[in-house]
Amino acid sequence: MSAENSLKTGCRITVNGNELDFAGPPHSNALDFLRNQGLVGSKEGCAEGECGACAILVARSDADGSRWTSVNACLVPAAALDGQEVVTAEGLGSVDQLHPVQQEMADRGGSQCGYCTPGFICSMAAEYYRPERAEQHRGGHPADHECGPNGFDLHSLSGNLCRCTGYRPIRDAAYALGDPAADDPLAARQAQGAPAPVATDLLAADTPTGQLGRFRRPASLGEALQILADEPETTVVAGSTDWGVDVNIKGARARSVLAIDRLEELRQLRWEKDFLEIGASLTLSEIERQLAGDVPLLGQLFGQFASRLIRNSATMGGNLGTGSPIGDTPPTLLALNAQLVLTSVQGPRVVELSEYFTGYRQTVRDAGELITAIRVPLPLATHTSFQKISKRRFDDISSVAVGYALNVVDGVITSARIGLGGVAATPLRAVATEAMLEGKPWTLETIRAAATVMASEGTPMDDHRASAKYRKAMLASSLERFYAQQLAVPAPNKEVQP
Repeated sequence: MSAENSLKTGCRITVNGNELDFAGPPHSNALDFLRNQGLVGSKEGCAEGECGACAILVARSDADGSRWTSVNACLVPAAALDGQEVVTAEGLGSVDQLHPVQQEMADRGGSQCGYCTPGFICSMAAEYYRPERAEQHRGGHPADHECGPNGFDLHSLSGNLCRCTGYRPIRDAAYALGDPAADDPLAARQAQGAPAPVATDLLAADTPTGQLGRFRRPASLGEALQILADEPETTVVAGSTDWGVDVNIKGARARSVLAIDRLEELRQLRWEKDFLEIGASLTLSEIERQLAGDVPLLGQLFGQFASRLIRNSATMGGNLGTGSPIGDTPPTLLALNAQLVLTSVQGPRVVELSEYFTGYRQTVRDAGELITAIRVPLPLATHTSFQKISKRRFDDISSVAVGYALNVVDGVITSARIGLGGVAATPLRAVATEAMLEGKPWTLETIRAAATVMASEGTPMDDHRASAKYRKAMLASSLERFYAQQLAVPAPNKEVQP
């Protein structure tokens, strides 16, 4: 699908079992499209993906079947749902026959004003149908997750906010849910594969400005790279969790948008002899499930990265592609000594992540290149940790983020990699602290000496999230906290590989 190919006049989206047509404008999000169809259960609360009032369910591929996945409709372009299946709160049940989630919310007083309720119900339904829920008990979840006796993970609601009912009755409703009935059609639907990605090429005018916009989903990576080569000004999106905010809040418009989220070439996860390769368009939730804790440092990251609603759409490639100094993945990947595969029509090249960032939201990636994969060298370090300092424990932007990956052999630190975020114009490695640690004994005295060096890393600034002085203090205390954590959980006395 080159830039010269013929254009489709619209998209077709299956919503609550009915096929609906969407003809643009290309920047329109799924929330506005659904509400224009009379499906007004989903609401706009924040338009930034932080409140969950707009949550809907989308059928996503999962092994040989599919799973109902909750996403923020306010961020997803409607055109990105071309050919896909969507369920809104209206499609879960009816007044005469409520869905089990709706019934429990009603019985236990989980709704008051009702504005946020449809979003809560969609997020709860995604967890209700999660295939692993019935098989897991409390011990099967991350240690900092609160899970009910029915396996319901409350973190599935971390992106949903309520301001009048209070969360106890909502939690009670979640924990009262049983397993889906044998004749539940949405549960049965998960045994079938999700709809295949549809090649989309939509051109339409933006209503307020009259400016033409174009949304494309190519059929292959080769086609995507050719479009970028022909039109380097094209805006690339995957989960749209960043671009969607710009569209909603800043009124951003693009003459050309290229969606790469469903490209199969970018959705592979492979264990090789010397490295783990993660496809750039896998969502964070998909990576989390596929790794299943095999990379402990990433396992600690996932639960602190935004909310489940965001992680169901956001990609690792997208988080790196923005070049943000406060993204959560760069500190962890820097600690893991990661590399990026950048690909253009000329072919791929591999760059060290530590050399990727060149300035504030600037990188070495050329206009015609895509991040196609992230490589994590093996074996993995023995002592790892991710620390995120923010005003809220979950679903917040970090003031400081630190990733640690150290090898300790016979009581000596043989290698140290520390990634930092929020303390400079770019994510960076704490190279002075690393040098201070390597070759030294794994003792509190070593850590305290290195902490003074750690406090001087980067060029922190004062802003509305934290002062420069606070950030320096957090860097120093972070290293001591890391040491204390490792003493509590002894690591093997050798380098390991899953």
